Amino acid sequence: METEESRQWENDTELFDMMEEQLYAAVISDALDAAGFREQALSHTIRPLLPETVVVGRAMPVLCLDVYEIPDEPYQQEIAAVDSLKQDDVLICSTNGSTRICFWGELLSTAAQARGARGAVIDGFIRDVRKIMQMRFPIFTTGISPVDSNGRGDVVAYNVPIECGGVLVNPGDIVFGDADGVVVIPQAVETEIIAAALEKVSGENRTRDALREGATLREVYDKYGIL
Repeated sequence: METEESRQWENDTELFDMMEEQLYAAVISDALDAAGFREQALSHTIRPLLPETVVVGRAMPVLCLDVYEIPDEPYQQEIAAVDSLKQDDVLICSTNGSTRICFWGELLSTAAQARGARGAVIDGFIRDVRKIMQMRFPIFTTGISPVDSNGRGDVVAYNVPIECGGVLVNPGDIVFGDADGVVVIPQAVETEIIAAALEKVSGENRTRDALREGATLREVYDKYGIL
């Protein structure tokens, strides 16, 4: 249950800034495990474009599928999806494992960044990576290819539940990614999961200090229950 003491933020921007600074994917995954949510880590194939990348924000899910003809009016739903992004959103896209689609690129990154989005997680390929890296826009992806999406893939729905990287993602869930991978916190339990993750960080800090002072791993584990 949320209390005045447990809440350390006034809005999503403050919450996500705090999470980016204090938390990491592994400790959030542990907190999810402890609460019974054991399938919240996206596939290991979804990796940050830059190793130091951290992304955290509200999920804005997008579903993209393979197509095999060039439409008369390309990019319509793709444009609508990106234009619908809000402050502190993370666009999270499923291509159902396609290797034909480059859904994301530098211009979409520019548009998303200008709208206040905090990053994108793409279960699929991206392109324009040099320019995206220069922008420092946080991106997670399964691969890179130079091809355009036109005639290869199309957005069929957005801001709807999707399965991305093997995890069900609903609009408004919290997405967190770093060098270890991407985890999704269901919105209904976000307060308790974040509080538990913060508490575990404190315990890990105490454990680390004790180990550095020469305590054995057994002694520290028996005392703190953290490994």
